[in-house]
Amino acid sequence: MKNDLERDIEELRLSMYKAYQKEPDGPEVLKISQALDEMLNKVQWLKYNS
Repeated sequence: MKNDLERDIEELRLSMYKAYQKEPDGPEVLKISQALDEMLNKVQWLKYNS
């Protein structure tokens, strides 16, 4: 599961970077950033609770 999560995080990072290049202040950047935050929080939780 951790490898899947890490892959998903990397994909989201790339998506956020592309969205930022298109429209730095666009709503898509915020949406992706929030999803990325949730995934990173999950990784932290798994790290400390496994």
